[in-house]
Amino acid sequence: MKAVMIMFDSLNRRFLNPYGCSNTITPNFSRLAEHTIRFENCYAGSLPCMPARRELHTGRCNFLHRSWGPLEPFDDSMPQILDQHNIHSHLASDHTHYWEDGGATYHTRYSTWENFRGQEGDPWKGVAGGIGDTDPNLVPFKGMRKDLYDQDIVNRSYLKDEEYHPQALTFKAGMEFINTNAHRDSWFLQLETFDPHEPFFSYQKYRDLYPSDYSGPRFDWPDYAPVIESPDEIAEARRSYFALLSMCDHYLGKVLDLFDRLDLWKDTMLIVNTDHGYLLGEHGFWAKNYMPQYNEIVHTPLFIWDPRYGKKDETRSGLVQTIDLPVTILDFFNIEPTPDMEGKSLAPLIAENTSVRDAGLFGVHGGYVCCTDGRYVYMKAPAAESNRPLYEYTLMPAHMNCLFFPAEIKTMEKAPPFSFTKDMPLMRFESMAPQAAWRFGDLLFDLDTDPEQLHPIKDNPALEKMMREKLIALMKENDAPREQFRRLGLDR
Repeated sequence: MKAVMIMFDSLNRRFLNPYGCSNTITPNFSRLAEHTIRFENCYAGSLPCMPARRELHTGRCNFLHRSWGPLEPFDDSMPQILDQHNIHSHLASDHTHYWEDGGATYHTRYSTWENFRGQEGDPWKGVAGGIGDTDPNLVPFKGMRKDLYDQDIVNRSYLKDEEYHPQALTFKAGMEFINTNAHRDSWFLQLETFDPHEPFFSYQKYRDLYPSDYSGPRFDWPDYAPVIESPDEIAEARRSYFALLSMCDHYLGKVLDLFDRLDLWKDTMLIVNTDHGYLLGEHGFWAKNYMPQYNEIVHTPLFIWDPRYGKKDETRSGLVQTIDLPVTILDFFNIEPTPDMEGKSLAPLIAENTSVRDAGLFGVHGGYVCCTDGRYVYMKAPAAESNRPLYEYTLMPAHMNCLFFPAEIKTMEKAPPFSFTKDMPLMRFESMAPQAAWRFGDLLFDLDTDPEQLHPIKDNPALEKMMREKLIALMKENDAPREQFRRLGLDR
């Protein structure tokens, strides 16, 4: 048995043809849907990038205990478990966060791995002193990511030919692995591209698919901020995202061609997924993380072909989450999940349309704690402006691209184990950068009557009580720190 997981970053469900979008050109995603089960109710869990990938390894939620960080010594790792069962796991990726302080323990869990440089602000090619905002064709970028923006301008100068683009190289490497091992058994490939994550950089042939009269400076990388741009600039950012999405579709098609040519459908599982979505002006915001976790961010696309059941060109409405994917992969290889994995194998849902969960938990560390039952979405905000108490529990004190700061280290206390830390005590640190989600207040939505989440329910205490009880139950199942209940005002 063999399995391939093609993972995109920030792949928006609402812009894919098989999910009903007619404004984009994604024929290979439509072709994919014809070969697979399309899941209608897939939700993210721990956000954003590396917390989501930690779920893909561990099969459990993590955002209640810490923010972005490495895999922990007590964490289970799906690809490592495969390797321990003589199933070769390989990672081909251009996702730069794997090679930063906050992701440096992930790629080494695979049997073999390879990476490709140049995405986003990857510190790849060097120009001493940087280039600043000297190019009149660029929108000055003075937000939280200015240094990344400047580095990205340098990187792009080395990516003039598409064949050298990190996405192209990643797919080429993944297909090389498939070709090399197509007639071998017992392997798992994670072919993972950073695209269509911002910046929305692609090539003219993809931009030409979306004609535009826009004549302003380049705008393909919105800041993580409320929308202040003009309608033309918003449209240009979307056009850039659409172009990059069509580029992703093109390379997905190459893998589907390979599945056809090598007849891999007979014995190879195929999963196509993402970590989360991205706001492109909806609700007045760009990006993710700091605002309420609207469906544009957390309601994600998912496609699965499982050759054991032969189900294709069908949909499933049962609720599923990211934490279910590693358990599903282990199940495919006849491996039992570990006791600490909270995810459920999706085999019953694929084979017999039998639901595997009633509710799902999702959120960002220090922000909203949310749950959904597939119809209602409940977002619980911090009870006070201070957003306290809030702690990080870890044995690996690293953030995205730096180690913990001295001021954080000075707050360290020894904490007792949680149920999933395998009797290991932990370090507990005061969080230095809590979210400001309190200002939005609690939110409750009915997706049946308000799918765009424009009208929060404010006059149904019985419904709110029901969803609050679901949220509390999910937090308890996750062995949430006691202070998380206090932070959210749920200890009452």
